[in-house]
Amino acid sequence: MNRGVFENLVHDLRATLRLLNGRETQPSAAIYDGRTLQSSPESGERAGYDGAKKRKGSKVHMAVDTLGHLLALLVTPADEQERAQVAELSKAVQTVTNEHVEIAFVDQGYTDPEAEKAAAHEGISLCVVKLEEAKKGFVLLPRRWVVERSFGWMARFRRLTRDYERLADTLKGFHWLAFSILLFPKVIQALRLAS
Repeated sequence: MNRGVFENLVHDLRATLRLLNGRETQPSAAIYDGRTLQSSPESGERAGYDGAKKRKGSKVHMAVDTLGHLLALLVTPADEQERAQVAELSKAVQTVTNEHVEIAFVDQGYTDPEAEKAAAHEGISLCVVKLEEAKKGFVLLPRRWVVERSFGWMARFRRLTRDYERLADTLKGFHWLAFSILLFPKVIQALRLAS
């Protein structure tokens, strides 16, 4: 996992799938979000307490393209803010897309002048997606639902529903492995439709 084999595989599958769908190989937009995974005794000391979710664990920060395919991933203690990860996430996104991403859709957890500056330094404009008026209950937000769907895809893998790993890199590697498993059937189906 340290060699980035699954990470490179996901990037190749993503580019192939985008081409088969009639899109450019590299996206021009990304969507950022994070989710907290409950810790287990194995993940112990590197876990932090997420006050908003009221749980101790690790936070997985993801950047996906507009199709929901993984671009970049960070694992931090749960007590670290999402907006504090914008610089590292944006740098990783621009590295894998060869500086193609121009805009990143984010939730209100990313509203911060420092986060905007960090993204702008990498050539990305942050666009906070929010509702204009308060609504009761669950409401899908434009563009933002794509990253939530990607988190839902990850929930299919039992190993990724909690943080069972001693090392953050192992947890990160399992996310890349899971995404490669998810993308293979999509590429095969797209190839069948193309022929």
